Amino acid sequence: MKHLLLTARADVSESLRSRWFLLYALVFGGVVVALFLSGLTESRVMGFTGLSRVLVTYLQITMAILPLFVLITTVRSVAGDREAGIFEYMLSLPVSLASWFWGKLAGRFFVVFLPVFLAMLLAVAWGAARGADIPWAQVLFYTGFLVSLALCFLGIGMLVSTLARSSDVATGTAFVVWLALLMFMDLVLLGLLIRHGLPSEGVIGIALVNPLQVFRTASMMLFDPQLVLLGPAAYVILDHFGQAGFLAWALVYPALLGLACAAAGYRVFRRGDLP
Repeated sequence: MKHLLLTARADVSESLRSRWFLLYALVFGGVVVALFLSGLTESRVMGFTGLSRVLVTYLQITMAILPLFVLITTVRSVAGDREAGIFEYMLSLPVSLASWFWGKLAGRFFVVFLPVFLAMLLAVAWGAARGADIPWAQVLFYTGFLVSLALCFLGIGMLVSTLARSSDVATGTAFVVWLALLMFMDLVLLGLLIRHGLPSEGVIGIALVNPLQVFRTASMMLFDPQLVLLGPAAYVILDHFGQAGFLAWALVYPALLGLACAAAGYRVFRRGDLP
C-alpha cells in the first residue's frame, strides 16, 4: 500500500506540472463560467429553472469532453513509459508491478476527477451566491455519475495502453474507441440496426451497454424523470429498469466496466514483455 500511494503521488505531481492538466482544468472552469454568463439560470424548459438547468447542461458537455481527455492522456502512460525506458528503472526498485499499475490508475483518477468536480462545486457556489435553490440530490447523483464515468474510461485507457506497443498507436486506438462509443448513441448507427430489422428492445439494449449513453440518459432522468426527450425509448427503459433501477445501473455499471478493463490491462501488463 505504501508503494501504491507513492506511485499515485508521483503520477499526480507529474500531471499537475504538465500543460495538458492546465488546459483540462481551464476547459471545465471555462464551461461553467460560460453557462452562467449565457443566462441559462434564467431560462425555463419543461418547468425547470435555475441551477438544475446549468448542472444538466454541464453534465452533457462533460460527457463529450471528459472521456476523450481521459483516454488520450491515460493511454500514453504505460505505452509512453515503455518507450521512454522507465520500466527498466522501475524494475530496479523495490516496487511491485501491482503497486505501480494500480498506483498510476489511482493517481490519474485523482487528476482527471478533481477539475471536473471542482468546476461543479463552482457552479453550486455561484448559484448559491445568486440566491438559487441548490438541488442537493442532483448534485450527489451527478458526482456519483462523474466518478463512475471517470473510472470507466480510465480502465479502458489503461487496457489500451498495455495492449499498444507505442504511444502513437495507443493514442490512435483511444480516439477510435471514443469515436465508436460516440457513434453508437441515439440515431447514428442504431438507426441502421433498426433498418435491418433488429427489435427495438435489442437496439435499446445495445445503447445501454454504451457507458456514454448510460451516463447521458441518467443525467437526463434527474432533469426529466419520464424521459420525455427520449421519446418511445423511454417506455422500454422505464418498464425494464424503473427510475431507481436505472439510476443504480448508471452509478454501478460504468465503474465496474472500467475496473474490469483495468484488471484485464493489469493481467496483460503483468504477463507482457515489459522492457
